[in-house]
Amino acid sequence: MSLQTNLKGRLRNTSLPKSHGLMPVFEAVVNSIHSIEEKTNSNNGMIVLQINRSTQNDLELGDKSVPPIVGFTITDNGLGFDEANFKSFETLDSEHKIDKGCRGVGRLMWLKAFELAEIESHFLDDNNVLKKRVFRFNDKKGVHSEKIIEATDKQSGTLIKLISFDETFRKHVPAKGSSIANQLLEHVLWYFVRQGSAPKIMVKDAGEVFDLEHLFEEHMHASAFPETINIRDYSFDLIHIKFRASVNKKHQLALCAANRLVKEESIQGKLLGLYGKISDASGEFTYTCYVSSDYLNKHVRSERTSFDITENVEDMLNEVSFKDIRNAVLERTKAYLHDVLAENVSAGRKRVDDFINNHAPRYRPIANYVAEELLIVDPEKSDKELEMHLHAQWYEVERQLVSEGHDIMQPQNEEHIEEYNKRLSEYLRKAEDIKKSDLANYVSHRKVIIDLLQKSIEKLDDGKYAREDMIHELIMPMRKDSNEVLQDSCNLWLIDERLAFHNYLASDKTLNSMPITGNDSNKEPDLLSLRVFDNPLLVNDDTSFPLASITVVEIKRPMRNDMREGEDKDPIDQALGYVERIRDGQAKTKSGLLIPRNHDIPAYCYIVCDLTPTMIKRCKNFSLTMTADGMGYFGYNPNYKAYIEVISFNQLVKAAKERNRAFFDKLGLPSA
Repeated sequence: MSLQTNLKGRLRNTSLPKSHGLMPVFEAVVNSIHSIEEKTNSNNGMIVLQINRSTQNDLELGDKSVPPIVGFTITDNGLGFDEANFKSFETLDSEHKIDKGCRGVGRLMWLKAFELAEIESHFLDDNNVLKKRVFRFNDKKGVHSEKIIEATDKQSGTLIKLISFDETFRKHVPAKGSSIANQLLEHVLWYFVRQGSAPKIMVKDAGEVFDLEHLFEEHMHASAFPETINIRDYSFDLIHIKFRASVNKKHQLALCAANRLVKEESIQGKLLGLYGKISDASGEFTYTCYVSSDYLNKHVRSERTSFDITENVEDMLNEVSFKDIRNAVLERTKAYLHDVLAENVSAGRKRVDDFINNHAPRYRPIANYVAEELLIVDPEKSDKELEMHLHAQWYEVERQLVSEGHDIMQPQNEEHIEEYNKRLSEYLRKAEDIKKSDLANYVSHRKVIIDLLQKSIEKLDDGKYAREDMIHELIMPMRKDSNEVLQDSCNLWLIDERLAFHNYLASDKTLNSMPITGNDSNKEPDLLSLRVFDNPLLVNDDTSFPLASITVVEIKRPMRNDMREGEDKDPIDQALGYVERIRDGQAKTKSGLLIPRNHDIPAYCYIVCDLTPTMIKRCKNFSLTMTADGMGYFGYNPNYKAYIEVISFNQLVKAAKERNRAFFDKLGLPSA
């Protein structure tokens, strides 16, 4: 078929992903390898890939930038474009060199990424005379300007110049010559690890020269290990390679066809122990398994960027799928890296055990219900990543429990009573462990809150102390009421365990904005809690209830020392003022029931602040008594019928730790 006639149509139907802009260049290098191998004496084979960059001054280039790549020149000392090779070049889908895996379409990819190819080639003609053939190749004229002239060199070889690199491909290509050299090495690595040797291949970029043989030696961690396996009825050749960890690679499966790298797939984490960092006695390395087979050769697409192979085969046609290949190779990888993986598995399980024991004991009760492989992780996982992983397992166990609970309520047909009792017993045991996990989670939450409070009251780097709203957020989210705030986000137990349960609570809202009262005052208590206690001796209906007790909490900034008489500056006076306004107002419960006016409603006022000199003076003015440890004041004010307690921040933390120490110790959490 005529190349000129069908070229544009074939180019339109030839696929080259934008991320594969170097593929045409690398294919030209592979063609040079084949050309050298065809030569009778190929021991001194040499290939040079020259990176051509723009010579124009680019005002937008930074000091560290390099000029853009405009093309490449590939030079070899192979057989050259003799009559057979030139005829093959002119013929689409040529079967010439098909035994080397050539599809006869590689040159089409040149024109996908480049505007023009110029070729100069020395070859021996039929009379064994060295000649020079020159021609050009583009999408408009195909092969043109071809002529044979007298030789200008002393040996056969070819120079291919790929001109005008398409911008849409160029922007996806690495800018540095070293990166291009490493990618080329990956593409032709098979020629370095096979039996025999590869020709000398150099990459030149301005003043830099990269020898692929030296790169190969630098990157190799250990000798390649080849083996052959069978998948269904097909033979597959594997080459296990360990690269030095300095190489920017992940553990991967590399599928090859036609002696070229076609598809890479990360296998990191797909085997227990195969994580980002693995090492043996020689140090850290990354692992790659190169896979080649006649089956892959037959199913590679013409552009050699993918395969016509399905991910999974459900029928019985004896076809091999990617899943078949992956599973078979991973089994061999597991055997090849057995000692390394076993060590990583042990370290991964220890990482989980240590994290649960020292940081997250809430997950200990559900560990027995999680598959062993899910409790083995990358030892390098951060605490956050590990927490997210374990939480996902906890959620799955709880989801299974809910499902099993529904099944338990419906005994199976013809199920014997012994079988049902066994199933019920297993369910109840799991449910009990889940509840233990819930309790452990709550206790761990308290430990975190206490630690955060401890840090919040310490002096900041700038010598100042935290604002009261920061501490306020730990106790109760700002400008929220209990109808808006989840129970777990409220930490009033820091002040008084009884405040963890309430009928209504509001935070930093004016009294008239609370549904519990119609008071017009804009005075804002930090916290206001109204508890309605049921009378254990009476049966109450919805329209009757006993009187309520009021609790007011006031929080001040650490080390505040500007307290003085007056409700605006005296926190004790502020708290008692809040109590009076509640007692005088037409307060209602959240359900709209009136609380009768009563000035005898018991009140509890908690002031959380540091005992600075001015605060101590205010405590003495209200005749409060210092606590035995000297970290607070307390007393009853008969005029306001209110119990008052002034708690220093240090006492708040100390008391919270003491109340919870037994729980922390039980879970193995540090309580000091």
